[in-house]
Amino acid sequence: MNDVMTPSQRADALEDKMMQDLENAIAVRSRLFLLAEADFAMPNGVKLQQEHPGAKMLMSDDPRLPKMPAKPTLIDFFKLRFAPPMHLLQSARHAKVAGMPEHVVLACLLHDIAVLGFIRSDHGYWGAQMVEPYVTEEVTWAIRAHQALRFYPDESFGYAYPDNYKAYFGEDYKPEPHIERAYKEAREHKWYGTARMICVHDLYSFDPDVHVELEEFTDIIGRNFRQPEEGLGFDSSPSAHMWRTLRQPTKYL
Repeated sequence: MNDVMTPSQRADALEDKMMQDLENAIAVRSRLFLLAEADFAMPNGVKLQQEHPGAKMLMSDDPRLPKMPAKPTLIDFFKLRFAPPMHLLQSARHAKVAGMPEHVVLACLLHDIAVLGFIRSDHGYWGAQMVEPYVTEEVTWAIRAHQALRFYPDESFGYAYPDNYKAYFGEDYKPEPHIERAYKEAREHKWYGTARMICVHDLYSFDPDVHVELEEFTDIIGRNFRQPEEGLGFDSSPSAHMWRTLRQPTKYL
């Protein structure tokens, strides 16, 4: 007997588990989630309701997730939606101990939030878009630019190509043309040094024995992150929808 489940079978098993947990609400996974499993299916509301008579499509909070405040802050997302952020916390402390200005420390704290909360692919671009309405233009640009810069060493800043990238991607890995183009453009930009500092303080090998509390950066966040009064996701900014999606990731529409 073959005990190895296909992506479709795993998805079905997870769907059943979700329904048991949700009782009379049907939560669906996004198309992107399914593609990550090489599953080209598309959740069909009619079919799901036929399989679960009496259940409605989930259009509110997912009860399996921690309850978010009515007006969530960046710190709420760190604590209630992001994956464990120790990498970001260690990177930010590394920058802080090195005497970097607060906007650089904040950039280090936020540079991988797309990975921790949203998506891994092109995370520099996604992360920059998420925070753009709430931080300075320089911080936004630096977060976006680090996506390309991390693949290219710069000895003048003390940045070498990470050893674990060689293991992750292979010794012969060559970044895609759009990344190389972005790197060349960034080299000529007035904020190149800010983005490069993200790479310098981006800890590519993490220390499991070092624990950093988010509260260490509360004041820096307060002074450098423009928290909307309505709460992240409800301020009508160009990226508010991204924060709402993180808040309710299994909402049907």
